[in-house]
Amino acid sequence: MDLLDLRKQIDDIDEKLIPLLLQRMKISEQVAEYKVQRGLPVLNEQREKEILDDVHLKCGEQGDTIATVFAATIDASRALQHKIIGGGKELRNTIEQAVTDKELAASAGPVGCAGVEGCYAWETAKRLFPNAPVKYYNRFEDVFEAVNRGEVQFGIIPVENSTAGSVHESYDLIMKYKFYVTGSYSLGINHCLCAKPDAEYENIQEVYSHPQALAQCSKFLSDFDFTGINFSNTAAAAKYVSESPEKNIAAICMSDAAKKYGLKIFKTGIQNISSNKTRFIIISKKIMIEKNADKISLIFSVSHTTGSLYRVLGRFSMTGLNLTKLESRPIGNGEFSYCFYTDLMGNIKDEKTLDLLCALSSELPNFKFLGNYHEYN
Repeated sequence: MDLLDLRKQIDDIDEKLIPLLLQRMKISEQVAEYKVQRGLPVLNEQREKEILDDVHLKCGEQGDTIATVFAATIDASRALQHKIIGGGKELRNTIEQAVTDKELAASAGPVGCAGVEGCYAWETAKRLFPNAPVKYYNRFEDVFEAVNRGEVQFGIIPVENSTAGSVHESYDLIMKYKFYVTGSYSLGINHCLCAKPDAEYENIQEVYSHPQALAQCSKFLSDFDFTGINFSNTAAAAKYVSESPEKNIAAICMSDAAKKYGLKIFKTGIQNISSNKTRFIIISKKIMIEKNADKISLIFSVSHTTGSLYRVLGRFSMTGLNLTKLESRPIGNGEFSYCFYTDLMGNIKDEKTLDLLCALSSELPNFKFLGNYHEYN
């Protein structure tokens, strides 16, 4: 028997499976109608477990493989039931009421960021909110607290860099406060080495900057045997160097910060990768979804069972959604428990996308829709 014959047998089996799967989905519709009439939830974990345990038992060595196929079928049936029942009504109403014709920049009151004038968050604020006053805070959490108090309408927070990766502190604060994300901006980062005007390059020993900036310039620091010193912010580091009596220290910051604090620029473009970018998000207590929104952010956790995360990710794939980030962070309850931060491309105007989010909101623990927003470049 050759390969063509074997493929013909598989095709014949598939032809028999298709009408059976369609029949199963048709019955799932009737199940949904039954649950609507009796006010029953869509998810029945005990029933699903019994089905998958039975598959394992009947399929022997192929139990795990066949159970995976059955699990995907069950997930598809459950998604269909959610659509019919209209699950996640609270989230659906919240999302639909948040869509606006108003542009983000037009609605801005005061904007908050961590650092001082001349930091990269300040540059992002100028580009996104050219007419809004900017307030500065010492720490990222201070920005979240300012938003929480209503002191500023929006906060600008860095979340990841194309060289150094995620800013874990930011993700932990997102998990803690669960504010909405109303926009994001990818800012090109061009780092400079600068020092006091009377400093000599060959005398520089210590270089101050934010840990992310130091990581982004690690090769430069290593090549010239400089010692990197962590500081709260790039612009704040520049200000510190300008006010220090020491002449053997320097800062890594943007050129605008060097100019503002009267520093001499020794070298520019010292980052490891020339196309270095940092992505900032805009946080707010109030949900706002612009019509050109193209990115969605979520938080959720899953049960500690085999394949639970795989099955959730399969739901995104089933809906045709592309995940661009999946970040796990500890819940902070003293256990080894985690939440997942997820970014995906999409717009809630797409019916399938909205149905999926609403379904997940009623199924997953710690689910939080963070926003559907436009990613500016």
